[in-house]
Amino acid sequence: MDHIASNCREFAEMLGARVLQEGKPEEPVSHLIIDSRLYRGRAESAFFAIRSSRNDGHRYVRELAGQGISYLILSRTEPMEDLGDYPAANVLLVDEAVAAMQRLAIRHRERCPAKRLAITGSNGKTVVKEWLYQLLHKALRVMRSPRSYNSQVGVALSLCLLRKRHQLAIIEAGISQVGEMEMLADMIAPQVGIFTNIGPAHQENFQSMEQKIGEKLKLFKGVAKLLYCRDHEAIHQLIDRTGSQLAIGKTLSWGRHSQADMQILAEELGLDKCLIRASYEGREHSIEIPFTDRASVENACHCWLYMLSEGYSAAHIAEGMSRLHPVAMRLEQLDGVQGSTLINDSYNSDFHSLELAIDQLMLQRKNPVYTAIISDIDQSAELENELYAKMAGLLLQKGVNRFIGIGESLCAYSRQFEGMDSRFFSNTEQFLEVLDHKDFAGQNILIKGGRRFAFERICDILSEKIHETVLEIDLGCLRHNLHELRGLLRPETEVMVMVKAFAYGSGAYEIARTLEYHGADYLAVAYADEGIRLREAGIKMRIVVLNPESSTYDAMIRYKLEPQIYSFKTLERFVRALEAREADWPYSVHIKINTGMNRLGFDLHELEELGEQLRDMTSLHIDSVFSHLAASDEGDFDSLTQKQFDRFEQGLKLLQTHYKAKFKTHILNSQGVFRFPEEQRDIVRLGLALYGVSSEERYRKNLQEVSRLYTTVSQVRHVAQGEGIGYNPKQMLKETTRIAVLPIGYADGLSRALGNGRGGVFIGGQRCPFVGNICMDMAMVDVNSIACQEGDQVEIFGDHISIYDIAKQMNTIPYEVLTSISERVKRIYLHQ
Repeated sequence: MDHIASNCREFAEMLGARVLQEGKPEEPVSHLIIDSRLYRGRAESAFFAIRSSRNDGHRYVRELAGQGISYLILSRTEPMEDLGDYPAANVLLVDEAVAAMQRLAIRHRERCPAKRLAITGSNGKTVVKEWLYQLLHKALRVMRSPRSYNSQVGVALSLCLLRKRHQLAIIEAGISQVGEMEMLADMIAPQVGIFTNIGPAHQENFQSMEQKIGEKLKLFKGVAKLLYCRDHEAIHQLIDRTGSQLAIGKTLSWGRHSQADMQILAEELGLDKCLIRASYEGREHSIEIPFTDRASVENACHCWLYMLSEGYSAAHIAEGMSRLHPVAMRLEQLDGVQGSTLINDSYNSDFHSLELAIDQLMLQRKNPVYTAIISDIDQSAELENELYAKMAGLLLQKGVNRFIGIGESLCAYSRQFEGMDSRFFSNTEQFLEVLDHKDFAGQNILIKGGRRFAFERICDILSEKIHETVLEIDLGCLRHNLHELRGLLRPETEVMVMVKAFAYGSGAYEIARTLEYHGADYLAVAYADEGIRLREAGIKMRIVVLNPESSTYDAMIRYKLEPQIYSFKTLERFVRALEAREADWPYSVHIKINTGMNRLGFDLHELEELGEQLRDMTSLHIDSVFSHLAASDEGDFDSLTQKQFDRFEQGLKLLQTHYKAKFKTHILNSQGVFRFPEEQRDIVRLGLALYGVSSEERYRKNLQEVSRLYTTVSQVRHVAQGEGIGYNPKQMLKETTRIAVLPIGYADGLSRALGNGRGGVFIGGQRCPFVGNICMDMAMVDVNSIACQEGDQVEIFGDHISIYDIAKQMNTIPYEVLTSISERVKRIYLHQ
């Protein structure tokens, strides 16, 4: 069963809906959408027009119908007046969209045989869920709820991801007030439950802690097995009193308490790991986890008890536990500026999670100073005076040296923190105005705040670099080249422009801004940090990352960068990162096939399996599938290029054996556009040709070179006969010579291969050769035959010395010349 419903009538029956319009009555339903921005032409999608106090999904019905969405689920008929022009849409009317979605979730869940494990508690739900997935997904076909989909809508969406092939479903359930859990319990109907812990989050909506525990326990009515921590006495007491009433079959507990079913005997903390020993069913067991904080130990023990209760071997469990990796949505540890270490927990702001975050901060040993940047606490029923007094006491007790409070409440109660080094700001913007990264050098820093404070905006302050050597970039030439290249394309062919390697040395932001204005469809960068800089500079167009590193996946998602996926490992890691963060689904990615370049990419024999995996991944939208030509610029390799075209076509057919969704395809680079225009497909990738460079004269004649590199004369001096010039002089001067010293060296991108007369520059109307070796920051030229003085302009390449000349002298290609120009060289942009 690959669908939620096979056709319109079945879908309507599951929803309890009335059919208003049958555009495609046999169209199945596979994907549910509640945010109109997430529809990207995906077939078999259904949009639920949810009405809330802040928004009404019915506003977006006309737009979605125009985009060709398959199903619209409405709770009022007025939008039908706007749908007369869109007869292809299936339109269903329900009493209320959320209630209908919940009915759908129940009906769909009843068709799926997977065991259902439900998790609730104040903290740790997502981590326990993700760690169980890490431990079990190789042994079982596991479906777990995405991100923190634990609300009335989130649980319904999660259950609709179930398919018949799944063996285990792990579902988070969260509530914030009385009366919410019953519907979640009806939807999930779990057979097994885990109650992680209880804390003060949302306590303001409950009369007592006991009432909140009781409400959460309703999730587990009728479960065969319930797991919890025996050390949480309030949870234990209520389970003990109400377990029979809730028809809970068996309870299993873990903890340090002597009556725990899995009793913790010892914990041995290392620098970056923790060894835990426990007794279970008369035998001693041990695991080692790569974490040392209290929250991770608690989360791991929940997983450990579940694995033991399900009969997994001690060896299997121990191996999996040793390989657990962090769930990136909370308590991220990052390298900070000037030797600092950051603990990032800008996810929520309740006091219990603050305690855990402080514990993690104090485990850092890299630096001697501990700083906490904390926002107002939103999720608390306590009186603010008492709450912030308790916060101040916690910081002092734990040994935090420096405190920065952000929020109006913290400002109002700043006197509570008089016993420590503290500063206060009413909002994040006020703090950012004075933020100087030097103030945080050599510190361990906790960044902890509620979502509304947007603490992700607390970032490094960048410094401007000034240098006498300049790269001049003519944006008019860039526009000309874009126009020339588009003239070679079909009108419908899209353009992806390479701005990797600092836009081939030209400066990524200005190039990107020009391309965005002139309607390029995509930008492509090599690494995530290049894309991040573009986003931070305000570039909004789509950005593809060609060499994504797993350590940057979270940042890529945060900045909406689209990765190239080139192996099963990168696929698994990116999906894992995507599901751990609050990112828009489905998330666009680009699949690379290896057809003969033999660098990155899926090989042909992997593509059927890849298609099968992609078919089941609801979190991804495959925007394009592509390959990379190895030698499109050389006629001697045309047989190889043709072989790559054939392999690419073969690879697409293999991929589509199981993956039926539509996607774009592309294989041509700039030289491919010139030489093989019939292969342009949906997209072409424009690289060096856009900057006016081509390996063949016949193709470059209509292009204009974009970049020119200039420097100035720093000093002119006479050097006597028999003297040497610069480091390790290979030849002594045969006569007294006038030498001009230039403020450019190999650290700027001027190759050492050009030294000792191999290359030269253009000054005062003629070429002048380099003398001696090129130094890191300087180069020397012979100006004996010309009149020049300090401050005169010097051309490295431009109108008189071509980049092709320099590449030939260096025995390399123009690509290397351009991309070697360092970022410390100032860029000047010319507009025509």
